[in-house]
Amino acid sequence: MKRKLYILAGPTAVGKTALSISLAKRNNLEIISADSMQVYKGLDIGSAKISPEEMQGVRHYLIDELEPSENFNVARFQEMAKEAAEEIYSKGKIPLVVGGTGFYTQALLYDINFSENEVDKELRARIDREAKEKGAEYLHGLLRSIDSESAEAIPVGNVKRVARALEYCISTGEKFSEHNRREREKESPYDFRYFVLNMPRDLLYRRIEERVDIMMEKGLLQEVRNCLEMGLKSNMNSMQGLGYKQLIRHLNGECSLEEAVEDIKKETRHFAKRQLTWFRRERDVIFIDKDKFSSDDEIAAYIEKNF
Repeated sequence: MKRKLYILAGPTAVGKTALSISLAKRNNLEIISADSMQVYKGLDIGSAKISPEEMQGVRHYLIDELEPSENFNVARFQEMAKEAAEEIYSKGKIPLVVGGTGFYTQALLYDINFSENEVDKELRARIDREAKEKGAEYLHGLLRSIDSESAEAIPVGNVKRVARALEYCISTGEKFSEHNRREREKESPYDFRYFVLNMPRDLLYRRIEERVDIMMEKGLLQEVRNCLEMGLKSNMNSMQGLGYKQLIRHLNGECSLEEAVEDIKKETRHFAKRQLTWFRRERDVIFIDKDKFSSDDEIAAYIEKNF
């Protein structure tokens, strides 16, 4: 028999964290974070990381597990998430995967193969060299000319993911988006339920802007300054996250603080739109309109009917 796996996804700032705690406590679940930034120690404000108090005793995995200097990508997420799931199953519990990084969730759900046995090292080196010499915009433009669907799904600033998608297209002659589509059609090894929390776009965008203002009030600028003082570099994965890269530009004198904050809000809105586009392409997803419920407990009760 396939083992059960629950997923709670949705765009940034939609309210996944509070709902996940309600679900976990009501059903004796443990949570695996599918977030590319919360895995890093010390990146608390900019990643909107759940606090120990907010966890309310619910065990979380892939939170504060890596140093910001370490590399974290979809293949490593898959490996760590599988290990976490096995630990949860060993306790007789069910994992609840929570996050907005749809590619990570897909990698776990369909056990996507990320084997690099046939990597063309010369091609990889050439693409990485072009990324350094000509910049992220240039590399993203190359990908768009070959595979516009992948370019739409991958942010310009995620240079490593753009590079790997471009590498796949060139080395195989197949679009990376076609590869992803084929992987999505695989049968999942899990008996899963995939819920996506959503709300009207104008309300979501207002919540995003309010969240950014709160992050700044909490000291996001100082958090970024601390990262640079620790020796972290702007090209590291951990410093490519929304908020961090914009404030690094400000600290480097490339823009004013006001411009940086506005750019964070704009890019976060665009990110939320891309997240929803991704989730709408996924199979067997149950969308939940948050504004039709009065509380997280009420949403949790509705979700449980679909377990």
